[in-house]
Amino acid sequence: MTELSNKTLGQFFLDRVAERGDTVALREKDFGIWQEVTWNGYLEHVKHFALGLKELGFERGDHLAILSENCREWLYSDLAAICLGGVSVGVYPTSPYPEVHYVVKHSDSVFVMCEDQEQTDKILEVWDGLPLVKKIIVKDMKGLRHYRKDIIMSFAAVEELGRGLEQREPGRFEAEVNQGDPEDVCIMVYTSGTTGPPKGAMISHKNIEATAIATAEAIGATAEDTVVSYLPLCHVAEKIFSLFLPMHLGYTVNFAESIATIQNDLREIGPSVFLGVPRIWEKLQSAVLINIKDSARYKQRLFESALKLGYCLAQKRLDQQKLSAGDKFKWFWAYWLVMRSLQNYVGLRKVRFCFSAAAPISPDVLRFFHAVGVLVKEGYGMTETTGLSFVHMDCDIRMGTVGKPISCIDFKLAEDGELLKGGPAVFVGYYKNQAATEDTIVEGWLHTGDVAEVDEAGHLKIVDRKKDLIITSGGKNIAPSEIENAMKFSPYIKEAIVIGDGRKFISALIQIDFDNVGKWATDNRIPYTNFKNLSEQREVFDLINQEVDRVNAQFARVENVRKFVLLTKELDHDDDEMTATMKVRRANIHEKFAIEIESIYG
Repeated sequence: MTELSNKTLGQFFLDRVAERGDTVALREKDFGIWQEVTWNGYLEHVKHFALGLKELGFERGDHLAILSENCREWLYSDLAAICLGGVSVGVYPTSPYPEVHYVVKHSDSVFVMCEDQEQTDKILEVWDGLPLVKKIIVKDMKGLRHYRKDIIMSFAAVEELGRGLEQREPGRFEAEVNQGDPEDVCIMVYTSGTTGPPKGAMISHKNIEATAIATAEAIGATAEDTVVSYLPLCHVAEKIFSLFLPMHLGYTVNFAESIATIQNDLREIGPSVFLGVPRIWEKLQSAVLINIKDSARYKQRLFESALKLGYCLAQKRLDQQKLSAGDKFKWFWAYWLVMRSLQNYVGLRKVRFCFSAAAPISPDVLRFFHAVGVLVKEGYGMTETTGLSFVHMDCDIRMGTVGKPISCIDFKLAEDGELLKGGPAVFVGYYKNQAATEDTIVEGWLHTGDVAEVDEAGHLKIVDRKKDLIITSGGKNIAPSEIENAMKFSPYIKEAIVIGDGRKFISALIQIDFDNVGKWATDNRIPYTNFKNLSEQREVFDLINQEVDRVNAQFARVENVRKFVLLTKELDHDDDEMTATMKVRRANIHEKFAIEIESIYG
């Protein structure tokens, strides 16, 4: 690994501004028109917001909470707090107010930056329980005219305060940045909390530099790359691509309009580097398959023929076999007749490096994209190691694995198969939770809680979360995530929760994909009114049963799903069934759907 420079994130920011001042740093749509911000403009906003915070009483070591969708002001706020020697704390904008209250209070934040009235209301709902918060700073003041002016202030007004301080004390901002220490904590990322309250992972400037250098080496990122920012910026995975790497390399960040419009945004932006969580890849694949079903019969046959060829050539590439002249000729025609249009349709024709991370993904989904010429790789990381730790590099891709370690990561397997990690990317610890920190970092090694294996080529395979492994009443160990991911390969299945710990056989709770199953029902003239009614249709049960049978054929008999129940409601973050990152809270699911589970085994 390249030797660390011992600079802070703020110092890297000033370096990039000096190097790339008039080039575009950020792009965001306002009313359908792309607005561009240069690196010089980026600095002006960060500087003025930081100095405005200083005028309001923000001190070195203070915490600033950010409650907003991805936007320019998110990054301005983030960097402003960091440059002042403070700590930024991201809060998921989809969180209900009790979760917002927990994170803002637990983090001891003294200011909260909110996007709009909706997010401001969440803070006001629990205002009496946040004694440390001095001000709510709001990006969009629409609808707030009659709100309390003593505690609410606009983002623009804070910047105006900062301009005044800069005029009185020129050079104050740069002086604040230069006081930073690379060992200081600069961001706090709250874990998704699948098994309890979220924990605040403290990450230092040193952690960030190590991760940025190693990630850039692993994916070959340069200043000429472009990315699309759409995953929540309070998640460490998005921070790598929207904050850490831009500060290290100076490439352009484009903000998607929303997670719902990501496919259209991808087509318009055409990023060269793209990170997709499994659900995004599943949705993109589902969109292709559903769209093909609606096309003319000759187009369907052409697609099927091209896809069959694509699978064959993809397997050769994965086996690192050289393609023959005939293979290349066939691909040439398949590409121009079918695959180029499909790559444009998903918005990834220009992508140079793309991968899936944040949760396990079905190898079948990855093979599909390889077949259409989008070489999706798989990566693995965690908040406690500042994001990415393992990834497929170059053409060294092995399905079912997460690749090899990036240069800032050391690893080994414990006797029980648990993955242990070390190196300069390992976090400082959990905020106000020394006991959890000591349980997690033992003798210099981070205990991940993931059971893993290493294949003969040195690629890591994550078997499952240690606590999620199922042991049947017959004593068989089963990794539920492999079965669940195979089921979610179906365009008709959105979520699958495999049950079976201590039971005689494996079963599952399945949530249908409302859009795709609804379209299927309409095409087959099956009337329905809502999600519950659709899930209760006998024809829908038979449809899902076919998908389960397809998955069962891929696994040993002891791993087969013998029975399943279709959920009559969509799993929801607000109902405490999913985390903010859309991971299933298994313990809560077992409790909430105890009657459905007992109906399977009773």
